[in-house]
Amino acid sequence: MQLKRTNLEEKLNRIKAREKSQQSILDTVREILAEDDKKDEVILETISSHNTGNSNDFDFDLLESDKIYHIDQIKKICVTYRLRFLDTKFFKGELPYEAISKIKQLEKSHDIRLDGFKIMAPAKLFKLENYDDPLLFAPIGNGYYYLIHKWGNDLSPYRKLLMWPFKTFENFVFCTFILSILLTGLIPDGTFSDQKTSANAGIIFLFMFKSVFIVAMYYGYLAGKNFSSAIWDSKYYNA
Repeated sequence: MQLKRTNLEEKLNRIKAREKSQQSILDTVREILAEDDKKDEVILETISSHNTGNSNDFDFDLLESDKIYHIDQIKKICVTYRLRFLDTKFFKGELPYEAISKIKQLEKSHDIRLDGFKIMAPAKLFKLENYDDPLLFAPIGNGYYYLIHKWGNDLSPYRKLLMWPFKTFENFVFCTFILSILLTGLIPDGTFSDQKTSANAGIIFLFMFKSVFIVAMYYGYLAGKNFSSAIWDSKYYNA
């Protein structure tokens, strides 16, 4: 059997065609990556700018029901744990790429461009770069929000207890009342009077309650602080 002679011109043409094909693939991949980077930039620009959208045209058949929350449920958590629920433009922390990736996935599957992003997080995250359990939401409409991504560390298990006195004015008064009773009990007998009577104890308690209440309220006023029920959606630093 006689072997076919090698045509060098054909070999060169094949190599050239293969290289063109490989270059075409590289160009396609490069275009896809460039387009993906543009989408990232658009999403980041939307997140960092003023969000005017109050709803997004989601395909409800594609939504996960366990990630849909009403504004009243969000408010309850914010008030309980002293968190803020604000537009993403106020967020000073770093948004993880996983959140951007999930936004792109949602936009692709629902064939929409998301807007109106909000974040639930401690107030310090809207001023400082720090991580402490932020949650990223997008509005669905009629007071409902869709949870897109959660990142960072979980909240301390003691946060709910520590923030309870600041939840409402009534909670604050109750805690002041209990603290005043404890402080009154720590005062040695005979400090203000030789006689130990209920009337004297009552006077000491009232004095202690008034002192603790005034000092706490004065400190809160100087620090520009307010109760959680009043600031959960406030964008102001001194709230």
